[in-house]
Amino acid sequence: MRPRPVLVAAAVLLLGIPACSGGTPESSDSDATIRFASYDFTENQILAEVYAEGVRRAGLPVSIQEAVGTREVVQPALQQGVLDVVVDYLGTAVAFTDADAPAQDRTPEELGTALAEALDDRGVSVLDAAEAEDQNGFSVTTAFGAENGVGRLSDLAPLAPGLVFGGPPECPERPFCLKGLEEVYGLHFGEVRSMPSRGATVEALVSGEIDVGLLETTDARLSVAPVMLLVDDRGLQPHENVVPLVRTDVLERWGDDLRDALDEVSARLVTADLVSLNAAVELDGLTPAQAAARWWEG
Repeated sequence: MRPRPVLVAAAVLLLGIPACSGGTPESSDSDATIRFASYDFTENQILAEVYAEGVRRAGLPVSIQEAVGTREVVQPALQQGVLDVVVDYLGTAVAFTDADAPAQDRTPEELGTALAEALDDRGVSVLDAAEAEDQNGFSVTTAFGAENGVGRLSDLAPLAPGLVFGGPPECPERPFCLKGLEEVYGLHFGEVRSMPSRGATVEALVSGEIDVGLLETTDARLSVAPVMLLVDDRGLQPHENVVPLVRTDVLERWGDDLRDALDEVSARLVTADLVSLNAAVELDGLTPAQAAARWWEG
């Protein structure tokens, strides 16, 4: 883990990122509220709201720190006790926690066990994973796919040196993003551009600014934009079931009410929910909190 982002995380969180309504978010006392935090992309912000609302409905106090940062920032903060709950994704969480542990070709149950073992001595508990799953996906425009006979990631190999790839800033170092594309598929793109958001990635694909872009498999824009996901034919991506990670001492403090509330959300959440939740924000213009409220009311 890189030390500089850890310090940034601690400083930012301790200074008090504005919290959403619910429970007692105005309190700085870590014993007074269960502190949720989300990564810096929309779906995870929505999931933090969904799970936090489940806990709120169980009568427990909740605060939410939105879009705190990447895993390099959030995970050390969780382990240090600066925050209490993070909603993560199994395969990526395993790879990030233990780089030597294989994530591909393992069942969600095996990944959950491996993650629990890796985090146990770091003071973090792994709760039940949801059926809902969201993997990294790589997209091209439908026109590009048709013109070049491309439908699988392996089809890009002879074309990659002449193509422009677009993805989030951390993508080049991630094992299931650009690094994985190079190692598993031998894809070495002619140029790599940093994309500020998934919406910007879609716009760059459609405008021709980039040829290949990272879009998660539950991105609602896939149903409305002229883009297509390429088949991961060599199995780069592991299972990425949604899973809550909770400080163990927080679970002990709040008891079964907290565990049961989070497990009940996971038991209900399916992949189609992720698509509809993302659509509520990306296409309908709702905030993550509003999208979560609509899901709970549905």
